[in-house]
Amino acid sequence: MDRTARAFWLASPGRGEIREVRLPRPGDDDVLVRSLYTGVSRGTETLVFRGGVPESQHAAMRAPFQEGDFPGPVKYGYLNVGVVEEGPSHLTGRTVFSLYPHQTRYVVPADAVTPVPDGVPAGRAVLAGTVETAVNALWDAAPLIGDRIAVIGGGMVGCSVAALLARFPGVRVQLVDSDPAREATARALGVDYALPEDARGACDLVVHASATEQGLGRALELLTAEGTVIELSWYGDRRVALPLGEAFHSRRLVIRSSQVGTVSPARAGRTYADRLALALDLLADPALDALITGESAFEELPDVMPRLASGDIPALCHRVRYDNDDNA
Repeated sequence: MDRTARAFWLASPGRGEIREVRLPRPGDDDVLVRSLYTGVSRGTETLVFRGGVPESQHAAMRAPFQEGDFPGPVKYGYLNVGVVEEGPSHLTGRTVFSLYPHQTRYVVPADAVTPVPDGVPAGRAVLAGTVETAVNALWDAAPLIGDRIAVIGGGMVGCSVAALLARFPGVRVQLVDSDPAREATARALGVDYALPEDARGACDLVVHASATEQGLGRALELLTAEGTVIELSWYGDRRVALPLGEAFHSRRLVIRSSQVGTVSPARAGRTYADRLALALDLLADPALDALITGESAFEELPDVMPRLASGDIPALCHRVRYDNDDNA
């Protein structure tokens, strides 16, 4: 087999290119995977594409199989579904998920891939990394039966959180977003929708994922006394002002951060592998197909990424399809 592959690289902020790469020969404990689909998480990946990762966060923002350094050249991405072509017998031929960038084929340790359950289509499994973020957020948030909850920000992460909350008994869940087009997404996920100015208040819990100062301020406004905001947004190098005067202290409000890089202390006995396996199991729900809002071929990525970053292509998860078996 020809040990070459093609990978998408950010050559410099705002400019991507496809490069040929040489694959290492798999060791006894490695797998060779042929990519079927990858996903572009519009928030994080377009921030990287624009060169917006602050220098202080270069180490924290590294993806598991990233090559190069911020702001570029860098090979970045973490939503990959493929088929194991070589490796241990229990994995050969299996469809697997891994935190690998956009590349036609790749070699990684066998323990870096997770088999996709039989009931989950490969095209939907690209959502596993984001649903894993939502799982961790809800472990941090610990919603209770009957809670009144708002999710502010109808992006990929916010919609994943809303989709999981829709399964909780007796909860009132409202997806809040300034784009009226998100109403159809909310309906598909089984939750209510509102524009920010129309959102219902007296919330026990607000999950904030809009990555805007206005959204975080509105999250505080929607809380009931002693309510909690779970902050999922990543602001990159932007500063954010908060209204911590007025009734913030007298109402004993809480703002708590959540980030997928650490397993929630509320589930300290679980591992990263446990969390990802749970996320893949949850993807058996076809309602989550609503989070995939566009698709293009791998060869189109250099043209597609600037349009995703500018908003010219509106997307939650943009799926990348690998049509060409160029390494056989």
